[in-house]
Amino acid sequence: LRAVTSGYPFYGSIETQPAEAWARLQNEAVVLVDASLLTALDTKVGDSLKLGEKKFLIAGTLGNVPGDAAITSVIGPRVYVANKWLDDMGLLRFGSRADFNVVLQLPPQQAGTREAAALAKSLRRRLDPRSAEREEREARQGQPSRAQSQADDAEEDSLLKAAVKTADSSQLTKTPIARIRVRTVQETERDLTNTVSRLANFLSIIGLVALLLGGIGVASGVNAFVAAKIDTVAMLRCLGATSRQVLSLYVIQAAAMGLVGATAGAALGVLVQYGFPHVVGDFLPLDVHVSLETRPLLFGLATGVWVSLVFAMRPLLALRRISPLQALRRNTDSAAVPREWNDPLRMAVDLLLVTSIVAITAMRMGDLKQGLWVSAAIAGAGIVLYIAASLLIALARRIVRPSWAFALRQGIANLHRPANQTRAVTLALGFGAFLLSTVFLVQSNQLRRIELTESTAPGNLLFYDVQNNQAEPLDSLIRTKGITGTQQTPIVTMRIQTINGHTTQQLQADTLARRAGWSLRREYRSTYRDTIMTSEKLTLGKWFANSTARATARKANPDLPYAISIEEGLAKDMGVVLNDTITWNVQGVEVRSIVTSLRTVNWARFEPNFFVVFEPAALLHAPQQFVFVASVPSAQTIAAIQRDAVRRFPNVSSLDLTLVRNTIGSIVSRVTLAVRFLGAFALAMGIPVLFSAVAATRRARIREGVLLRTLGASRAQVARILLAEYGALGALGALTGMVLALGGAWALTHFVFKDTFDAALVPTFAIAGGMLLLTMLIGFITSRDVYRETPMAAIRDG
Repeated sequence: LRAVTSGYPFYGSIETQPAEAWARLQNEAVVLVDASLLTALDTKVGDSLKLGEKKFLIAGTLGNVPGDAAITSVIGPRVYVANKWLDDMGLLRFGSRADFNVVLQLPPQQAGTREAAALAKSLRRRLDPRSAEREEREARQGQPSRAQSQADDAEEDSLLKAAVKTADSSQLTKTPIARIRVRTVQETERDLTNTVSRLANFLSIIGLVALLLGGIGVASGVNAFVAAKIDTVAMLRCLGATSRQVLSLYVIQAAAMGLVGATAGAALGVLVQYGFPHVVGDFLPLDVHVSLETRPLLFGLATGVWVSLVFAMRPLLALRRISPLQALRRNTDSAAVPREWNDPLRMAVDLLLVTSIVAITAMRMGDLKQGLWVSAAIAGAGIVLYIAASLLIALARRIVRPSWAFALRQGIANLHRPANQTRAVTLALGFGAFLLSTVFLVQSNQLRRIELTESTAPGNLLFYDVQNNQAEPLDSLIRTKGITGTQQTPIVTMRIQTINGHTTQQLQADTLARRAGWSLRREYRSTYRDTIMTSEKLTLGKWFANSTARATARKANPDLPYAISIEEGLAKDMGVVLNDTITWNVQGVEVRSIVTSLRTVNWARFEPNFFVVFEPAALLHAPQQFVFVASVPSAQTIAAIQRDAVRRFPNVSSLDLTLVRNTIGSIVSRVTLAVRFLGAFALAMGIPVLFSAVAATRRARIREGVLLRTLGASRAQVARILLAEYGALGALGALTGMVLALGGAWALTHFVFKDTFDAALVPTFAIAGGMLLLTMLIGFITSRDVYRETPMAAIRDG
């Protein structure tokens, strides 16, 4: 029974049938109920329902209720009534059990995560009578005490006054409350599900990949630009321009091009933002309400200009080394211009580039530590690619055999010729392949986890309070309706009696140990089984799978404690670790247990989850009840099963979770679509980068192709030489990038997404093969002038 005040809820709207029923709640003596309650009571909308000492009219049925969609809060058919009728019902009296929820809405200017967390901390101090004792204990252990955080207190006080303007918070402290919990929206979101947070992390990865791919494209494009401007720069030097003037000229030009490109990109982004939802609104992964925000627009513009400039600076530095003699006789490209590795300006540009990458990475990851680790991984990938390119050059010098075809020999020889671009192209291609393959692998793992979360939900019809002698008849009743898949879970109630020989009273009196009182006082509903569920993950210890061996050992030693697995958070609150012993009072019978494993539990999954799981031998013969979960496809079948179950087993309660499951399924499907869309977007961005990387050596290819044509080579031979060279570069870049991607995706999945990694080797090899073919195709397209030029062009160029 939920008694709500006027104005509830702050966000969203209550869905009811009929739609206007919610508006009647505060003005009339009516109630709104779950449809399953009408089935259980064999009643209908318009009938009366007596709650305590007052009768109400059933005004309608409930649909979606914001903030009330989780299985943990929907433990029974809901009934909503106005708070003003509580005294008339007479339900709150001595012996009553009730929970009170006070919902506070922060002012818009103070509704951030930090402000909400500060307010929650302030409220906990005021409402928890043991907060002073806890602060004193934390101070003794080196934690900041309240006296050390007066500035924080002042800020929290202001937040509290701003948030609680009309609520009489003094009434809360006058009511004897056994336990008070203060939660923020962010904490509730983390508890309900991590699917949406995974999407946020994936967005950060996509943003980072987009920036790095853009930087690689800029560097490759500017490298090609520099190669094309050697003659112009040499002429400017002949006319008296200094190397500094030349560099400044082209830096300004690069900045101007970056500004034009970033402005065009920002304008395109705004256009897409406004136009795309209208074109494909039905297929968007999210409901979008469009508004123009100037701050992110300007930030994106500045980032675009900065990325284009900082990645262009390094290849532009080569312009300083171009001699005026290049105007008369050019025998080298920009790549062969002498480079001084101890050049202060070059070192400053390299430092600026590294700092920019670290800053961008930390910004996109939202965490400095993660940003540093990812930046280190990026640097490591660059080093590996450089080493691989150097090994390819060394191999190309030794692998060529006279028996090979001329085109193949020449193509491989191009990899180690003077002024070769093997390292530069391999770095660009390999790094692009590394980023794109990493995105695909991370996407694949996230989709697998998201789809697993949805697909492994066991059902949508829940029966609870099923007694031991009712389990088999209820299962038969469900099967007569054509439903074969049911999950039965035993539940045994118990309390903690001792932990390591100390009673709960002694443990609560101990102020030196960190233990949550609720974990010692509560009544536990535990289960027993041999297997671990898909919603659980073992974090420490071993699961008790070998029940036969333990049974044999127990015959030899009847006092051997039974093995249990405890949820990780509960173990922390209880202050227990592996091999600690806990004695339970199971309805008057002492059961001694030992902690053999700790595990995490995804409480948002549609599965019966438990804090404590026993090995079967411990509770097999204990008084118990069962929870049944069945997957029923149609609403009519659900209603029929509920009606028949209530008539035959009046004590059994049922709950239709179809609405909850559909809501979560809708969110999951949209997140899945968003992940696929973003992954495809990142892969599409890699194609222009490949064009830039391959086009960077276009000028040198044209000169070589013309020279070969002059010496008598045919167009077909020149084309085969290019394909052999680009095939070798593409194979090295794709394969090295794939290997690096496996490591990078594993690290991201393990450390950022806190999940297990699936290598997905077949699709990854397919991507590597696609990158190889794409590299050869792009190289062939961008170098078409190489084999089209006539020998006369070489004479004119000379």
